[in-house]
Amino acid sequence: MSMLVAKATCELRAAVGQAIEKAQAAGELPQAQAPEIALEVPGDRAHGDWACNAAMAGARAFKMPPRKIAEAIQKNLDLSATCFQSCEIAGPGFLNFTYAPRFYGEVLQDVHKLGQAYGSSAMGEGKRVLVEFVSANPTGPMHIGNARGGVLGDALAATLETAGYQVEREFYVNDAGNQVNKFACSLEARYLQIYKGEDAVPFPEDGYQGEDIKEHARSFAEKYSDQYVEAPESDRRQALVDFALPQNIQGLHDDLLRYRVEYNNWFRESTLHENGAVGRVVELLKEKGATYEKEGAVWFKGKAYGSEDFVLVRGNGVPTYVVPDIAYHYDKLVTRNFDIAIDVLGADHHGYVPRLKAALTALGVDASRLQIVLMQMVRLVRDGEIVKASKRSGKAITLVTLLEEVPVDAARFLFNSYEPNTRIDFDLDLAVQQDSQNPVYYVQYAHARVCSILRNLAADGITPRECTLEELGLLAAPEEAELIRQISAYTSEVEGAAKAMDPARITRYVMALSTLFHKFYNACRVKGDNPALTAARLYLCTAFKQVLENGLGLFKVTAPESM
Repeated sequence: MSMLVAKATCELRAAVGQAIEKAQAAGELPQAQAPEIALEVPGDRAHGDWACNAAMAGARAFKMPPRKIAEAIQKNLDLSATCFQSCEIAGPGFLNFTYAPRFYGEVLQDVHKLGQAYGSSAMGEGKRVLVEFVSANPTGPMHIGNARGGVLGDALAATLETAGYQVEREFYVNDAGNQVNKFACSLEARYLQIYKGEDAVPFPEDGYQGEDIKEHARSFAEKYSDQYVEAPESDRRQALVDFALPQNIQGLHDDLLRYRVEYNNWFRESTLHENGAVGRVVELLKEKGATYEKEGAVWFKGKAYGSEDFVLVRGNGVPTYVVPDIAYHYDKLVTRNFDIAIDVLGADHHGYVPRLKAALTALGVDASRLQIVLMQMVRLVRDGEIVKASKRSGKAITLVTLLEEVPVDAARFLFNSYEPNTRIDFDLDLAVQQDSQNPVYYVQYAHARVCSILRNLAADGITPRECTLEELGLLAAPEEAELIRQISAYTSEVEGAAKAMDPARITRYVMALSTLFHKFYNACRVKGDNPALTAARLYLCTAFKQVLENGLGLFKVTAPESM
């Protein structure tokens, strides 16, 4: 939470604790161990800014009805040294506290002082975090699930950075193993078909059927002609992969850049094979006594570590797909020594996670340092119907074809509007609507509206200036208080989103912030007859503008000045 809110809650706990001691000294409460004082934000802010459960929690210790305890606390409460002005008793004994006007002014001054840094905290203590996300198969284009994973991983990384972690973003390139072998066989078949005919060269049953494979084969043939038709199979396949895979990887890089996703690292699986890390991790597990042999294969003793037993190395000596993944995560947490590794994965990986954590535990790594965000599927909807193909091409919608139809702002905002474990029905019609029904338009319009206010006032010679706490105390309308309260909660929302690994909390926050600004705009005329009140409202507008920009910036959605 922000320094101001943290200070306020600390003051409040102390005041309640002192009230209990005074009540005990006066004989109004029995001498007993006082309960731990818990504070929470009421669901309905009409009940105040903070609610305290001290009376409810103390019922057993004091052997009194909570309401009587609450009355004794209220009678002995002194809020003069706090940011609060009043305490009300609600229901069976809840204590509800309301901020003093001075606090609201201090919040706005804090925003103006910190600017783009408002919302940042030291919660993460500088711990190093690696967020791996998207990591799409480089043998083909990115699908709609990758579009969701892209904004989820990127926004999560930004949220963690704002909460005080040192964060790196990583794309894991699967450029080795079975999928690359399948890619090679598919390319080879299409290349040979050019010279020998489709009937003469059967296409692999499990091969990649996409048009991109044919295009790669044609481009390869244009460059090398029939040079590889009679070459050894291994040479031909390697040449095709060396030609096509870098183009695909560059395509992934370019498409993600268009989607405003950039990585610190592009980590290639092939390096784990080349530097021996894959073989070493199997040997390490053997040394730890975590393996056994059965029918010529090497098995991991998963049951001893909370998983199921599974094969590490097949009888033919070839490692299974999970071994490079174990080596990769060992590299993250041991070799590169990140404090935390976060993987953003599709929900279909849920069975894979226990295996990975069990292997890390066997290797002596604290498996809690690996944290997994599982993301549910995305369905595209148009006119209320599920859509599987692009209008323009008639083919499956990829990230690229989605961005041809939907603005990047809308895609990033709407994909980040849902918790990761929630399935998304992405409404293609809503994403392009230019009205308040479209959430991203609604929020961006709030920013454009505040910019319009600033422009109009500037035309009248009225510009923002610093305001005293006395001037800011004029912001007494309910709509003003609600808007400032929401502004004060921004740092807490960032910290909450980081803890829950749910950046959608920030999307919901900016939606609520925008709603409160629209209410303020409709209820409170910024330019009025009182120059001090005009200055204070303008100060509030500029604070709102800053916080909205900070929130939208977390998931790289633009804040237009006019619409």
